Amino acid sequence: MTDHKDLEAEIHPLKNDDRKSQDSPGNPAPKEPNPKPAAPAGLSRCRTVAFFLSLFAFLLAVFVVSFVIPCPDRLASGTTWSVSYNAAVAYDFLATSDINKDRIQDVLFLYKNSDGGSNVSLACAEEGFSSPCTFVAAASGANGTILWERPAAQNGALVECTGPQPRGGEAPAACILLGRPGPFIAVNLVTGETLWTHPNSFGGNTSILSPLLWVPDVDADGAPDLLVLTREEKQVNGYIYSGSTGQLVGPPGSLGVDGTSGAILHVTRTGAPYVLLPCESSLCGFSVKGLYEKATGRDSLLKTDPLWEDMLNATSHQLRLHSWGAVRYVMTIPGKAGEDLLLVTSEACMLLDGQDLAPRWTLGAAQIHRKPVLGHYKPDTLAVVIENGTGTDRQILLLDLSSGAILWSQALRGLPRDPQPASLPTADHRSAFFFWGLHEPAGANQTDPRAAPHSLYLFHPTLPGVLLELASISAHIVASRVVLLEPGRHAACILLTGPASPDVPGLVSVAKYKVQDLVPSSRVIHLVQGGPDSDQAVRNRFSRLRYRSEA
Repeated sequence: MTDHKDLEAEIHPLKNDDRKSQDSPGNPAPKEPNPKPAAPAGLSRCRTVAFFLSLFAFLLAVFVVSFVIPCPDRLASGTTWSVSYNAAVAYDFLATSDINKDRIQDVLFLYKNSDGGSNVSLACAEEGFSSPCTFVAAASGANGTILWERPAAQNGALVECTGPQPRGGEAPAACILLGRPGPFIAVNLVTGETLWTHPNSFGGNTSILSPLLWVPDVDADGAPDLLVLTREEKQVNGYIYSGSTGQLVGPPGSLGVDGTSGAILHVTRTGAPYVLLPCESSLCGFSVKGLYEKATGRDSLLKTDPLWEDMLNATSHQLRLHSWGAVRYVMTIPGKAGEDLLLVTSEACMLLDGQDLAPRWTLGAAQIHRKPVLGHYKPDTLAVVIENGTGTDRQILLLDLSSGAILWSQALRGLPRDPQPASLPTADHRSAFFFWGLHEPAGANQTDPRAAPHSLYLFHPTLPGVLLELASISAHIVASRVVLLEPGRHAACILLTGPASPDVPGLVSVAKYKVQDLVPSSRVIHLVQGGPDSDQAVRNRFSRLRYRSEA
């Protein structure tokens, strides 16, 4: 076993030699049997020089990388951009997705350009359309550069960009385009290239009900499938298409109801998927399992819910609900035990238990003409934004979703074709809310709604007595979205403006406005007298507002 002195010598050889010399002053150390020749002095100096040269080169490289070579610009951080087309029309569609993988959301929109020359005519003809035809385009969220564009339909289209993801995730993300009229097309979301195309099998008098619905994989090919609902002579028909190939899964079937747009997919607490559809004066429901088995005559591995089968009328397919007028909207709401349902009728707004449909709360005497929006008024507590009434009688209400209690309300005049409200989560686990309309102080002369601009207002629950008027838009707004273009940092308003009628071409513009850039020049509106903050202090607080990505 090596003793302590030998171990110390192995670990600290130089220290050991020094100690030996000190222990025997004046006495030479005993010579080793075969001493190694000492390294020449010149070689030692070369090693030293090489070491310092290497160290100098390393430090120089760090200096160059850190201070000389500029960091790449973050194009989206302070950029407002717009893309315009002359003699064009636009359609009510805006979507965002990170198409070019730069971690900035890009923008998808639909337009028809009558002033594109031979290139447009050729592109339309290659896809089987007459010119002009409807194009779908993808614009970079960073600077508005068109990433790709291609013919999509003759006159407008329904678009659904939750792309199919077959087993293994090898298939690219896709957008499904269903023309009005036009073929059924799937395009690669990244390149715009055609993945598959099929002629639609709808009749000439058929109207397609929005939205296109992704349903669980019914044909067992590993990809979610697509349900298309159509209406013809007051009858709703259902078509199921394979999400991976676009092939029709079995013949179409009549649902036996007279319904409208606004269908949703709801999954009960037992994991059974049902399609819910506003119909006549009630809410109709269909199990996805039943739709597939009726269309194909084959069994499905999907579930049905015994409680729901008992609540559904076997003939009319209507759910047994307390009558509160005609159903206008139905939404799924995340709950503690699963999905709940928010139901808007012509007379009330109510939250229903997602399993037994028992009312949790009801807001009566409500005149809600547009789909509600979710957000957070209190930290991590869901609230719902509803617009009660129209025109000069419109009230913006924020309701606690768990109880239906009114958390905040404000009169805000609605203008024709105002976009609906929006919300974005903020770093304090609340939400910033965005409203369109026209704020008119009490006693002021009412503005002619035909000449009034659309104003965009920002509200945050930490300043309940303040609205911030961010911008006024005089152009006709076809579609609008408030989105987080970059994770955690870049809130922006995307506007699609164009002619009021799709039959009269004019200037079409897609523009992005960074919310933080609009705040310094915004107008502060004090909703209550005697607020503690000055206008500039309010702007400063909104400028420091930070946004977060959805969980």
